Amino acid sequence: PGARRETLEKYVRRLEELETLACGFPGVEQAFAVQAGREVRVVVNPQDVNDREAARLCRDMAAAIEATLTYPGEVKVTVLRETRVVEYAK
Repeated sequence: PGARRETLEKYVRRLEELETLACGFPGVEQAFAVQAGREVRVVVNPQDVNDREAARLCRDMAAAIEATLTYPGEVKVTVLRETRVVEYAK
């Protein structure tokens, strides 16, 4: 995994650290490290986090990743806030 031939243990640990850090923020339901740790996708609860808070959360998360983790290149942080309503006509 990764073009720089890092060991599998380091690779998995880096992905887990990204996901754990992201899940530590309030309102976060799920976090997924994708693309070999180059992107973190975070799903937040739409009742707990509004649009402004989602933008702030994204900035804060990127700053926390910069401050606490070592990683090659950039890490893209994406916060997903989604509300779905489904109704059936019979």
